[in-house]
Amino acid sequence: MENINQYKNVWVYAEQRQEVITPVVFELLGEGKKIAKETGSELCAFLIGNNVASLANELIAYGAEKVYLAESPLLENYTTDGYAKVLSDAINEYKPEIVLYGATHIGRDLAPRIAARVNTGLTADCTKLEVDPEDKKLKQTRPAFGGNLMATIVCPNHRPQMSTVRTGVMEKSIRNEENNGTVINVNLKLVKEDIRTIVIEIVKHKKDMVSLTDAEVIVSGGKGLGCAEGFKMLKELADTLGGTVGASRAAVDAGWIENANQVGQTGTTVKPKIYFACGISGAIQHLAGMSDADFIIAINKNAMAPIFNVADYGIVGDVNEVVPMLIEAFTQYNNEKELA
Repeated sequence: MENINQYKNVWVYAEQRQEVITPVVFELLGEGKKIAKETGSELCAFLIGNNVASLANELIAYGAEKVYLAESPLLENYTTDGYAKVLSDAINEYKPEIVLYGATHIGRDLAPRIAARVNTGLTADCTKLEVDPEDKKLKQTRPAFGGNLMATIVCPNHRPQMSTVRTGVMEKSIRNEENNGTVINVNLKLVKEDIRTIVIEIVKHKKDMVSLTDAEVIVSGGKGLGCAEGFKMLKELADTLGGTVGASRAAVDAGWIENANQVGQTGTTVKPKIYFACGISGAIQHLAGMSDADFIIAINKNAMAPIFNVADYGIVGDVNEVVPMLIEAFTQYNNEKELA
């Protein structure tokens, strides 16, 4: 790196799909605002697509001071080649000091390509970002060695400093319609020949959508349920409480429930108001994804299960006996509330 001091500002890759900004972007804007304040720089968003200019105002409302807009019919659908070229060209031209991506399917595909093209490092799946008060470098923390320790990584000699950040671990930025910002149209150097793949058709698979990151109540199950049928019981409890069903990796690997329901280091990181851990022993990989819940209730017949170490309330008992009792109690409470 010839002159590291040329690099300024914090960029957030504003991932959008079918002209809808993905929720993790608002978390990145919230965290990016804190980093920009501590480094004395501006918070910027980088928006790529076709006919997506209207989204720039939304990004500004959520805190972006500048929105770099790259539009082209060639960018209608995400392709690794097209998006990687546009963003890496922009990084070389505008020289941001920090670039943040959501650890989504697209973010995990795009970020390493950018890092290779601009000759810098990348810390993947970060759960915490801090600014070193002494030299203002970005300290990027992520689980390592199967979640058994947390590694803090810095990029001292190359720019930009880049991270992919897990969803659900950062506080969302607060929308403010009075925010002012500038939209900068990026001069593209993209031609059809730069893109080696063509998206012919997008086929959407219709299924029940699981939104663990936004859920205020999550009822999760593990191998202690005994079989896939146990999740029907958890679904009943979740519906009674207006919540969502989650699962441990062991339950997902057993084929009892979809991968979209998985909570933990290799699943989704969640911060609900109430988290029920039903038949979950409490492996550190699972704890990494749910220990920030406001209130944790654990149900396990093993009184020595690690999950009880993080639980606010613990119930020692067979989950298949305890959960039906909870369903009955909460149903009765809801009925009495309606009558009142």
